[in-house]
This record gives sequence, C-alpha cells and structure tokens, in this order.
Amino acid sequence: MKKTYNIAVIPGDGTGPEVIREAKKVLTATASKFGFNLNYIEYDFGGERYLRTGETLPDSALEELRKAHAILLGAIGHPAVKPGILEKGILLRLRFELEQYINLRPVRLYDERFCPIKDKKPEDIDFVVVRENNEGLYAGAGGVLFKGTPHEVAIQESINTRRGVERCIRFAFEYARKRHASTPWRGLTQEDIAAGRRAQVTLCGKTNVLTYAFDLWERTFHEVGEREYPDIKRNYAHVDATTMWFVKNPEWFDVIVTDNMFGDIITDLGAMIQGGMGIAAGGNINPNGVSMFEPIGGSAPKYTGLNVINPLAAICAGAMMLDHLGETAAANAIENAVIYVVRNKLKSLAAGKMGYSTSEVGDMVANAV
Repeated sequence: MKKTYNIAVIPGDGTGPEVIREAKKVLTATASKFGFNLNYIEYDFGGERYLRTGETLPDSALEELRKAHAILLGAIGHPAVKPGILEKGILLRLRFELEQYINLRPVRLYDERFCPIKDKKPEDIDFVVVRENNEGLYAGAGGVLFKGTPHEVAIQESINTRRGVERCIRFAFEYARKRHASTPWRGLTQEDIAAGRRAQVTLCGKTNVLTYAFDLWERTFHEVGEREYPDIKRNYAHVDATTMWFVKNPEWFDVIVTDNMFGDIITDLGAMIQGGMGIAAGGNINPNGVSMFEPIGGSAPKYTGLNVINPLAAICAGAMMLDHLGETAAANAIENAVIYVVRNKLKSLAAGKMGYSTSEVGDMVANAV
C-alpha cells in the first residue's frame, strides 16, 4: 500500500498561488513516479482573507496544521494591508506556535551564467545557512514610551536562551555531519582530514559588539562542538565579514549557523549569489513536529496573474519538503530536474525573462523528473 502524506497548502498572496500551482504539479508527478501519495489540504490565509474578515490565522487552523505531515507556503504580503500585519499574524505566528526553531536555507548555484560574481562556478557556491527561527530580535520583546513626541523612546530587545541557542547549534552540527556522511567537504585541508574532520560549521555573529548575546552563542558553539562533534571543524566570522566573504570567497563556507536577524540578512545575499530570489527556497523546521517550506521571495504583486514569475524556488521548496519527509530519492530527482531545466532551457532566472512562462517552466521540470 502506498504511503500517503497530508500536505497543508497555503498559496497566500500575489504570485504565491501561481508558483504553488507549479510546485504541486511537479510534486504530483514525482509522487506518481516514486510510489507515494500526496494529499493536499488548501487554506486561504493571506491578504484577501484578512481584508474580507479581519482575520489572519484562526486558532482552529493551528490545530489542523499540527496534524499535517508538512506545510507548503507560497507567499505572504498584500499591497492593501499594512506591512507587518500579515507577516506577524501568519508567518511569525506559524513559526513560533509550531516551534519551527530552524530556518534552513541551502545556497547552491546551478549555473554560473546566473551568478553575479565573476568566475564563480557551481562548486564554489554550495553551502547552507542554519538560522535560529524563534528568538532574537524577532521575539517581539520591547516597547515604546512617549510615542509621537520629540522624546519618543523605542526599545527592541534580542532574546537569546541557552535552550534556543544550543538546539540551533546542535542542529547545524548534525546537518553538517549528515551533509558529508560519504565525502568530506572539499574545503578541508589535508591536515583537517588527517585529524578526522568531515565538515565545517561557521558561527556568524558579532562577538566584539553584541558581547552578551554572542558570548552565549560562542561559548555554546565551542562547548557543544568540542564535546559532541570532534569530526566537525569549527570556524567563526563576524556578520559583516561574512557578507564580504559571500561575495569574495563563497567557497570558504560549508554550513553556517547564526541568529534570527543576521540569518535573515545574509540569506538574501545568499539568494543573489545563487542566481536570485527565483531559485531560493527555505524550510522552517521543527525536527519533532510539523515543518513549513517556502520560496523565500515575496509575493511580487506587480507580476500577479501574468504567468511570468519564476516557480523554481517553490519547486525547490517542494523538494526540500520531500527530503524532510524521508523521500530523499524523490527530492533528488526534483533537484536534478531543476538543474537540467536551468542549464539547458532558461535564458534567465528573472521574472518575465526566462524565455518561458511560469506554467511552461513547471511543465518542463515535471517532465524531467
């Protein structure tokens, strides 16, 4: 009997429904080939529902979503809704209440034609960012005094707990170990390999200025690494230096672990060096609960309904979802199909410049699986 996965689908706003349509097309074709079923349960959360009902995410929906095997999200953001309402009411609430404490962002270049950095090839840009997803500046701690006056005071606090930091760091080490289970990372020296190292994890922070938060991060990083992961090389880089090395020497990175704010920033730069938002996918992970997968770009309202948006990020998010569910062969088949289409078919990864429509790109990937 075929295994069935219940997938909660939130197409969302703007071009979200268009890219999710293509992701489902590819996922359905892949499931058929690899012998499992995907049962999609759709939800209309987003800007249109909010404008109609004043509701972002009902409490009852959270209980339903907890019962799904995974969540596939399109995009959240509506031009008629004040920024922050949908993002906090839907995205952040899902991440926090479902305790999706890891944001996982692979950064992999599929075709050097689409890299804005001169002379960088696919083997040079192949790393993963592990971003803490439930704490930091995004925890919502702070307040305002004397708002609207010349004496206004705004305070935004970064919350970092030993529990939250340690579980994020441990996830990064485990992911690095799994990523190089068969072959050591190509950036290791012969001395590293002789010492039994298989992979590298870089802590990205700002220890010289954020002396409380990143003292906790740095101590935890080295304590956990030394005690439990002698096979993983440990490295540290300030966040400003990290952005510099992303551009100058991205091949220096294997797995990066960082806090919520820094992770949010550096992953957008990562998207650009891998070819743009049209190819960048991410996962919001609860290793012991329900996880959510999404293209990291926005809702792109100016392209809505034109059938020109790049669906590959959503398709790659679907591949990440299958890998998370244990369907690794199926996930690899989707990624290989995406690589084939990118290298052999597309003129660009930008919306309206691909040489094909959104639906045609989805068809090509589905046929290549």
